[in-house]
Amino acid sequence: MQFALPPRKNPPLPYAHSPRISFQRKKQLKAVALLAFAVLSVLFLLSHVFASATSSPATGPAGTSSVVIVTVVDREALSDSYIRKIVSNREDYAKRHGYTNFIANTTDYTSYLEHAPRSWSIVTGMRHAMASHPHSTYFFHLDPHALIMNPSKSLHSHILEKSELESRMLKDVSVVPPDSVVKTFSHLKASDIDLIISRDKEDLNPGSFVLRQGDFASFFLDLWFDPLFRAYNFAKAEVHALDHIVQWHPTVLARMAVVPQRTLNAYSRDSTGAAIDGTYKEGDLVLRFFGCDLDAKRSCEGEMEPFYNLWKKKVKSD
Repeated sequence: MQFALPPRKNPPLPYAHSPRISFQRKKQLKAVALLAFAVLSVLFLLSHVFASATSSPATGPAGTSSVVIVTVVDREALSDSYIRKIVSNREDYAKRHGYTNFIANTTDYTSYLEHAPRSWSIVTGMRHAMASHPHSTYFFHLDPHALIMNPSKSLHSHILEKSELESRMLKDVSVVPPDSVVKTFSHLKASDIDLIISRDKEDLNPGSFVLRQGDFASFFLDLWFDPLFRAYNFAKAEVHALDHIVQWHPTVLARMAVVPQRTLNAYSRDSTGAAIDGTYKEGDLVLRFFGCDLDAKRSCEGEMEPFYNLWKKKVKSD
């Protein structure tokens, strides 16, 4: 008769860990791994956002211009002769400095605007230009009721070079004049900037501004064109929406340089609302007939004609 033998117990191996200790060790290692993954993910996202915001587009094909001049015209409201003069003014400037001229029509964007004013086509026009010229770096939006009056001065030497931008940036000033509590950052450098704009007497004014292509530009234009802002019925539509965005979104403020009005957006003497020293003087890059299309007593074509003739003389003499 056979008897069952008692179960054999294997002696513990030297330095063996108990199952309980091993389980706890695994939990600790898992927690450390998850924490490390989370930290690396956050660092990756932050580095991607801030690095890509200031990055320039990849080098494009030979002949790609660094600057695109964007003008959105309302062909239903402006005469053909007026539009030809505007286009001629931009094309001459673009040819001189190796830039590209992009003319858009507000009617091309009516399906996107829904019931919003046509002035919102500033945003759609800029997005259209960036999509059409993905390898260009800077996009210079210029209102149709404006002329480039100093054709020999390139945008680079005037404002885009770091030293020039540094010297013109207004720091620690109210974003929205005259005394908004939100002010431009005092620590910003030219290398931080993706949006260059000026103020008039009452608002940031997007009639003339420069935007650098990149992730920030896409974010900024999408934010600005948010349906909530277009439907909010701001008194000045896209202008007041921009004032709101910059004051409530430090992400935008941290990438924006405010420059003196005459740097990019000098007003004619017939225009109201110019900032102090914001009225056009000989030698300024841009002359803008601000509000000429909104005042029945004014004529955009009549105001522009003598300055257009003056510009033609300059072009012929160069």
